[in-house]
Amino acid sequence: MEAPDFWDNAEQSQKKMKELKNLKDDIETYQNLVSQKEDIELMIEMGYEENDPDMIPEIQEMLDKFRVDFDTIRVKTLLSGEYDTENAIVKLNAGAGGTEACDWCSMLYRMYSRWVERKGFTMEVLDYLDGDEAGIKSVTFQVNGENAFGYLKSEKGVHRLVRISPFNAAGKRQTSFVSCDVMPDIEKDLDVEIKDDDIRIDTYRSSGAGGQHINKTSSAIRITHFPTGIVVQCQNERSQHQNKDKAMQMLKAKLYMLKQEEEAAKLSGIRGEVTDIGWGHQIRSYVMQPYTMVKDLRTNEETGNVDAVMDGGIDIFINAYLKWTALAKRADN
Repeated sequence: MEAPDFWDNAEQSQKKMKELKNLKDDIETYQNLVSQKEDIELMIEMGYEENDPDMIPEIQEMLDKFRVDFDTIRVKTLLSGEYDTENAIVKLNAGAGGTEACDWCSMLYRMYSRWVERKGFTMEVLDYLDGDEAGIKSVTFQVNGENAFGYLKSEKGVHRLVRISPFNAAGKRQTSFVSCDVMPDIEKDLDVEIKDDDIRIDTYRSSGAGGQHINKTSSAIRITHFPTGIVVQCQNERSQHQNKDKAMQMLKAKLYMLKQEEEAAKLSGIRGEVTDIGWGHQIRSYVMQPYTMVKDLRTNEETGNVDAVMDGGIDIFINAYLKWTALAKRADN
């Protein structure tokens, strides 16, 4: 009889502790909601008894906070996907628009970084490529936190920006596109067969914000999967071997998720997602001139406060997407 593997047991124990902490946090959130509800009811009673209209703004503020907290825990109940609880790997890639698109890519990267900070999550850059003149050509980063993939899967698709370009001397409006790909960081060994003849592995020098050995060693790894055209890159780890392992893990996860999407598309009779980074394929539009509006084209959720969104306030779109997909599932059933 083989002795149990120490590291496997340690990993399982750590995962159970994480699940226990998450459950405790949910219970605390629920108890806090009950307490808030009781406080609001007490304040309303006091307002009636004292006939004091000055209490109305305070009660409204308490109600607004209650709605936000309630909506947060309600949305968590919609995270029922197989890998929703996992960390997320996000890749932003500048599309049509040249330097303007690279600048837009850097703006989106900042937006997600601010969202990560708000959530109390952590983020690590796996691969980073500067734009030729400004901004970011592409960046891959991992978001670590409870339900990170469950939340960020809503961001997968093409993001469109309309604004007066700071790179255009004539001050004309410019439309730019950036694609966002999101996949779970699946740590377990997936049953995905990858033939040696189907991939090409290239090494290159690390560069930009993600490099541990910037311009010193060719430790960064790029893997190209010929049958699907998928390209994954990693330059953040300490060695070429570690970068290769992480890139291969990312490729397996991507292929696994792609297979699931294809099977789901066949069952529901819908076509697969379009991946062109350009006109007609966007999931969300960000308009800064001549008016301000951010609108999700799937859920029709919108806001005029572009600055708040670009500062990480994307929960309204994430929540709307999760509700939208939940309703779609119920309709199918």
